[in-house]
Amino acid sequence: MTKDSDKGHEGDQVLWRGEPEEHDYPAAGRYLSLLTDDARAAVIVESLRLAPVTHHVAKDILRASGLPLLTRDNPHVASDLAKIADGRPLSPVLLVRGDLDAGVAAQIADGYHRVCASYLTDENTDIPVKLVAPIGPGPSRSLEP
Repeated sequence: MTKDSDKGHEGDQVLWRGEPEEHDYPAAGRYLSLLTDDARAAVIVESLRLAPVTHHVAKDILRASGLPLLTRDNPHVASDLAKIADGRPLSPVLLVRGDLDAGVAAQIADGYHRVCASYLTDENTDIPVKLVAPIGPGPSRSLEP
């Protein structure tokens, strides 16, 4: 019998759903609306819905986002680690591409805890993602050079 404290250790296989769950899109929209206006956030979310699923490894997603690795004692990471240990599939991650030239990190619009749980299981976990470019300039950006 596996104890909860043993769940999500290295060697567990991370299973993934074929498509994000429906509730992931509004969650992405809420997050993105903190970074841009609601209209632009809605357009980005719609482009995420239409984007194909591609794959990137956990360590690259974390590096591109510039976010720290959350520990296994984070409640949401622990929940995802338990799902991994139980063989339950996780939802693919929703990403907005960064801008290398401008020094802008990629944004994990939804799935940060899943990325961390996957990394803690194996940093080379192949994660299904929907990746889109940011659409249009934000309201605070100048179009002037």
